[in-house]
Amino acid sequence: MQIASRAQKIEPFYVMEVAKAASELGRTLVNTDSPMVFLNIGEPDFTAAPLVQEAAIRAIHHGHTQYTQATGLGPLRERISDWYVSRFGVSVPARRIVITAGASAALHLACLALVEAGDEILMPDPSYPCNRHFVSAAEGRAVLLPTTAAERFQLSADKVQAAWGERTRGVLLASPSNPTGTSIHPDELRRIHEVVRARGGITVVDEIYLALSFDNQFGHSALELDEHIISINSFSKYFNMTGWRLGWMVVPEALVPVVERLAQNLFICPSTIAQHAAVACFEPESLALFEQRRSEFKARRDYFIPELNAMGLTVPVMPDGAFYAWADCSAACAKLGVKDSWDFAYAVMNQAHVAVTPGRDFGTAQTANFVRFSTASSIEHLQTAVQRLRTLLL
Repeated sequence: MQIASRAQKIEPFYVMEVAKAASELGRTLVNTDSPMVFLNIGEPDFTAAPLVQEAAIRAIHHGHTQYTQATGLGPLRERISDWYVSRFGVSVPARRIVITAGASAALHLACLALVEAGDEILMPDPSYPCNRHFVSAAEGRAVLLPTTAAERFQLSADKVQAAWGERTRGVLLASPSNPTGTSIHPDELRRIHEVVRARGGITVVDEIYLALSFDNQFGHSALELDEHIISINSFSKYFNMTGWRLGWMVVPEALVPVVERLAQNLFICPSTIAQHAAVACFEPESLALFEQRRSEFKARRDYFIPELNAMGLTVPVMPDGAFYAWADCSAACAKLGVKDSWDFAYAVMNQAHVAVTPGRDFGTAQTANFVRFSTASSIEHLQTAVQRLRTLLL
């Protein structure tokens, strides 16, 4: 069987490869004194809010399970529109909001709608690996620009301007970012967007962790800038609905019928049950719960990052959002006699029974020196991980 070249260009998702190995080992440790602590997957340990679960049950009970329009349920789009006003002070008409089968589908649709074969999309190195593969799937090319801790591991307007070439189509950013948990300062984002617009390009911003911002200077939506921004969002992270596979995108009004046509053909519609359930995310009771959980994520960060720094797993930039720690493991690798973060991740998995993610997935700019910890687990799990890592490294 001949495999299409576009499929062969897609690299394995190493996060999942490591996760499989950790899960297999973890199954053998379930009934021991040292069960696996999983700090490798970016998934909240909270489940959907009670009102959301109840809304899903009602939808099933009343038979509200048939197709919706490809752009999603009108009431859900309206609730998201209202939330942008109340949460971010940004007016986003519901007609510009398209509900999607997760943020992944939103990114896929955006790339298919805007990227021609051979187009180049600039993005930071490190960055979430699937983002560059969405570009590849549209037969474009992701161009990773190395970033530094001094730049908060984010692109700058100067770097975008210097890297812009004949085939450059635009930028794909994430704020806050996976794997670093860092955001782009609003002023710098504005400058980047000005560079892109001046060249007739597109600015796509992955904002799936935006509501999990911990610092007021960074917790601003890119949609503040103008209606030419394409924003990607999700119910997975802040709203704790990972397996429900529901997201949305905000696009310029002229792009809505294009995205709708693609969605009709590729997805028909997002999960109807998940959509009915998600309407309940915006009830005051649910929003209060999500804010309480956001405070818990911040408390986990505030505990865990200093502990990592104290044992030589240096986090060069304090995350201002999401639930990740991007830690330099160079010194720890030397101590354990391993060559890079890939080997370090397996050493920690096998010797300390702590699962972490090596930097290989996220780019090539010094990523062999970094591991990503997820702080989406409970304080108790983080404390156990710290104890085991200290025993191994100190």
